[in-house]
Amino acid sequence: MFIPLSDKNPLQSIPFQFVTIALIAANVLVFAFSAIAQEPALVAGFAVVPNELFLVDIFGGTAPGTSQTYPIPEGTTLVSYMFFHADVFHLAGNMIFLWVFGDNVEDAMGHFKFLVFYIACGIAAAVLHAVMLPTSSLPLIGASGAVAGVIAAYLMLHPRVRVWVLAFKVIPLEISAALALGIWVATQVVMVMIPQVGPVAWWAHIGGLIAGAILIVVMKNPNIPLFDRGLTLPNRS
Repeated sequence: MFIPLSDKNPLQSIPFQFVTIALIAANVLVFAFSAIAQEPALVAGFAVVPNELFLVDIFGGTAPGTSQTYPIPEGTTLVSYMFFHADVFHLAGNMIFLWVFGDNVEDAMGHFKFLVFYIACGIAAAVLHAVMLPTSSLPLIGASGAVAGVIAAYLMLHPRVRVWVLAFKVIPLEISAALALGIWVATQVVMVMIPQVGPVAWWAHIGGLIAGAILIVVMKNPNIPLFDRGLTLPNRS
């Protein structure tokens, strides 16, 4: 697996990635608040819990019998869950992908459409996770599903762009986005076929990937080509 560091892909349509930065800031602030609060009920209350979600048919309010410390409607958790993280490593892993790849997806859509895209991918991720594990009582948190949508969009927009990554967490390499992100996508597909063990919600990643791949086609600006069509890469020695 690769850890992305930076890409050689300057912005073309917007002067600055305001929404990407705002989303990162929101995630960091929510994590800091939840870490300071030290209340497990806070995180659980804003997480997606599949069996509670379907108990009220998503839009039926708060599921009976659940914790009333933070009694928010179950449907609202489809958005709130993506701003909470289990620990600093969970947060950092998601935010570095959003930092490296979010700006160019935002550039391809514009600020408002990118925000809608990000939230929609996160919702799609949670819904697929819940559909595939409808009886689960384990809370789902994290931006991974929404970030998976960003990864799918970037892969469809800029597969030929060069990306600096850390291979095996220590070896710096410059490779194509198609290779770096393609391996990440392939890993999600393989892992979802293995019986669900551990804390990673693989189906949420798949849901985000599917949503991102579909939405980028209809939400990108008309003048933005897919798959780097028309891109001229410099000669490499």
